[in-house]
Amino acid sequence: MASAAEQLASNFSFASIGKAEELKKRIWFALGALIVYRLCTYIPLPGIDAGALSRMFANLGGGFLDMVNTFSGGALKRMSIITLGIMPYISASIIMQLLTTMHSGLGNLKKEGEQGRKKINQYTRYGTVLLTIVQGYGVAASLEGQPGVVVNPGMFFEFTTVVTLVGGTMFLMWLGEQITQRGIGNGISLIIFAGIVANLPGHLAQAFELNRAGSLSLGVLLALLIGAAAVIWFIVLCERAQRRVVIQYPKRQQGNRMYQGDKSHLPLKLNVAGVIPPIFASSLLLMPLTVANFYSQSGGPEWLGTITAILQPGRPLYIALYVALIVFFCFFYTAIQFNPEDTADNLKKHGGFIPGIRPGKRTAEYLDYVLTRLTVIGSAYLAIVCALPELLISQAAVPFYLGGTSLLIVVNVTMDTVSQIHSHLMAQQYEGLLKKARLKGGRNR
Repeated sequence: MASAAEQLASNFSFASIGKAEELKKRIWFALGALIVYRLCTYIPLPGIDAGALSRMFANLGGGFLDMVNTFSGGALKRMSIITLGIMPYISASIIMQLLTTMHSGLGNLKKEGEQGRKKINQYTRYGTVLLTIVQGYGVAASLEGQPGVVVNPGMFFEFTTVVTLVGGTMFLMWLGEQITQRGIGNGISLIIFAGIVANLPGHLAQAFELNRAGSLSLGVLLALLIGAAAVIWFIVLCERAQRRVVIQYPKRQQGNRMYQGDKSHLPLKLNVAGVIPPIFASSLLLMPLTVANFYSQSGGPEWLGTITAILQPGRPLYIALYVALIVFFCFFYTAIQFNPEDTADNLKKHGGFIPGIRPGKRTAEYLDYVLTRLTVIGSAYLAIVCALPELLISQAAVPFYLGGTSLLIVVNVTMDTVSQIHSHLMAQQYEGLLKKARLKGGRNR
């Protein structure tokens, strides 16, 4: 027998979305905000020669620049006002989350609830400004090192570039927060999602054009398409995977009646951290090495060019660092998201227990054991999805970036957004049922 939730879910359609006025407003707001974001990627920095810029990227193209350009939605190659994108905010978030586990004062702020969360968010914004200033100056100095790209090099160009890039990143951060509060889905993830999806048609057209010109064989092209479909299927399979821990509630007596004990389950996802580890790992690798790449190409020290060459996507050292960061952030973010001791205490307060496991400390140890095993498998899944496609693409000498990280972000954000739409529709349909029940109750009186 299907549950009420399953019956409601089976009735979802575009017609039901059309009846949900609140949901429609949220969807339209999110779409409008993403259109504004896409328009910002076409507004160039002041003082840049567009022709010289395109020639520079033609000479420097490939590797990190293509990867950063993919995550920025093409803003890097157009050198727009949001060239740095949302990555400084993500980097600041990483630093703050690390500090909350290492610094007792920040750790206590996290325990203060909403008020503490607001203070931590404010500190994250300050960190975003500082990181953007440093990275913005690096971009300005790198552009000045390229002949003919900057019309009037000097302090005024550096100042205006830094101010513009700081303003662009802070605007994106604010836009992401607005999408989260007034739209649908996670705003920051949707901005990254929109940047990746915006480049997909161009990549596909480029692939077919290279095949037509004979630069890319039909076999390699079909292998890429089939491989992308297989990776998407594998991501969906792993993201839906759960380990259901059985929770038993004892019999209880209420008045003169004895109620049978209930049985429930605690769902533990295979990948608790979601898409956060690859995004964090990418942000820590990409931006510093991209600036270093600019410096090395503009006459910087020889050792800097050697480092950027060794750390190109597809190289063994890059893949090793990328996998290590993904595994680290998987365990780190899972530890932040799920606390076995708090869960065990809550179960004990409500009388719940895991069959064969004593409540309290033993339950916390068991949950930690299960979660650790799941995280090992989950981190291996993320490492395979993110690193293996890049290794294969580099070996096949594909002249554009199409990594597993991009597919992972697209699939996860799509699933999360659809899930939130379902939740809104479910709430609306339940409200409709409650209103009908009240009307019937009123008529019976």
